[in-house]
Amino acid sequence: MAIASLGVAELVELALLLVFVGAVSGFLAGIFGIGGGAVLVPVFYECFRLAGVPLEVRMPLCIGTSLAIIIPTSIASFRAHYRRGAVDMAILKLWWLPVVIGVVAGSVTARVAPERLFKIVFVCVAWSAAMRLLLAREGWKLGDVVPTGPLMRLYGFFIGLLSTLMGVGGGLFANLMMTFYGRPIHQAVATSSALAVLISIPGAIGYVYAGWPVAARFPDVAALQAPFSLGYVSLIGALVVMPTTLLTAPLGVSAAHALSKRKLEIAFGCYLFIVGGRFVVSLVSGQ
Repeated sequence: MAIASLGVAELVELALLLVFVGAVSGFLAGIFGIGGGAVLVPVFYECFRLAGVPLEVRMPLCIGTSLAIIIPTSIASFRAHYRRGAVDMAILKLWWLPVVIGVVAGSVTARVAPERLFKIVFVCVAWSAAMRLLLAREGWKLGDVVPTGPLMRLYGFFIGLLSTLMGVGGGLFANLMMTFYGRPIHQAVATSSALAVLISIPGAIGYVYAGWPVAARFPDVAALQAPFSLGYVSLIGALVVMPTTLLTAPLGVSAAHALSKRKLEIAFGCYLFIVGGRFVVSLVSGQ
């Protein structure tokens, strides 16, 4: 079953689900600085499964679409955090080039990687981050000062690479790295929102590039044909979800600055654990 063969009622149901998910992802983009991709990828996976998108291309299509949607969401979230003076611009100056190089490397990997790799990366990172946030103690640190040399640039490269393979804006990794060096969670969230802008734009372009040869291999799937998609970016998914993400991102920013440090960490950790579990089920069941 492809998107074009769904009935009117099924299409309306999918559209309403995507609108709701857009609102949630926009809110989480503001509150956690994650760009919303950790919400969008699992939900898109279910939507594309119902629409009959082949398993071989389902996960990268979810990730590419997520990165495209993160572009306006991350810009809105960054602007809101920046107005509050919470973004560490010094870290961004160190990171921007290695992050972009990592994104390019991730896009090239996406062109040839098997579908299972995307799920494995998603689960490993999400659960590692959840354990750090839920079980962390004040003494769990890599240092008291954020490094400024080659190590910092190496962090930036891997943030760009893994974010591109997960379809997230880099907030998971930037939040962890900054808090491991003693930075406040609120500052980490704000800086992550800026990082998402650097990752989402070249990342989405990279997934358009990565998906072109796949569309030729699956010409019967409407979800991979114009006007439904460009490479691994679903135009339908992006156009339906984007408007509500922009409306709710500023609300998430307000909520982030109202929550205590520990409450914000627990909320983020629980969410990541649940999301990772969905893809463990998928890896085991093959669906």
